[in-house]
Amino acid sequence: MKKQVNVLTKIAALALLAVAAAPAMAQQAGDTVVNVGWFHLAPQDSSKNISVNSAFIPGMTIPNTGASVSDADTIGLQINHFVTDNWDISADLGIPPKFKLTGSGILSGTSIGSAKQWSPALLAKYFFGDSSSKFRPFLGAGATYVWYSNIQLTDQFQNQLSDLLTSTAGFGTGFGLKSSVKLSSSFAPVVTAGGVYNINDKWSLGLSVSYIPLKTKADITTNTPLGPVYTSTKLTLNPIVSFLSVGYKF
Repeated sequence: MKKQVNVLTKIAALALLAVAAAPAMAQQAGDTVVNVGWFHLAPQDSSKNISVNSAFIPGMTIPNTGASVSDADTIGLQINHFVTDNWDISADLGIPPKFKLTGSGILSGTSIGSAKQWSPALLAKYFFGDSSSKFRPFLGAGATYVWYSNIQLTDQFQNQLSDLLTSTAGFGTGFGLKSSVKLSSSFAPVVTAGGVYNINDKWSLGLSVSYIPLKTKADITTNTPLGPVYTSTKLTLNPIVSFLSVGYKF
């Protein structure tokens, strides 16, 4: 009897060693991994001069009227589903970040306004290594649809734009005309690279860097006693987006 107990004890010990030695499955076909973390968006921006079109101001461009776009941070959510051990489809979401626009050139020092950017993305990524690898670098590509909300122009910019328009038309300055703005929406491609470090079978750390070639058009309407004046400019944003996150596998 004692001998049988010893044999069973040895078998149990060997089984535990086998389990401990077995590689933890990191990501494999059928897994869904949800990541939550921090998005940092750094626009590589530029802009065109403001162009004007109205009944009493013929089509023209106001020289040296540029703008720059601030960096922004927000909380991000990423849902990854592995269709094979190496390929996944991910949806990138997040709280819309708020960007601030500041003037340059003759508008230097002017706070132009702000807007929130919505840019959910759908990506396909290839993970190197296999399902038991601790660290798995990846490359991916996809697309995003970008639109804007809470678009606001500061009083400072509206007054400065008012003076530019009325002085250009020969009416002097100081009228304090009010303006509103719309930003165009668009699809844009996304390319990404990064890596995942698997802490254990469930938890992981992720870091990615993405690039989005993105442009938008700002259409501004200024109300005057003689009718509306339409101005516009094109903004190139081209943000580099970094995402540091913690992932949990379901």
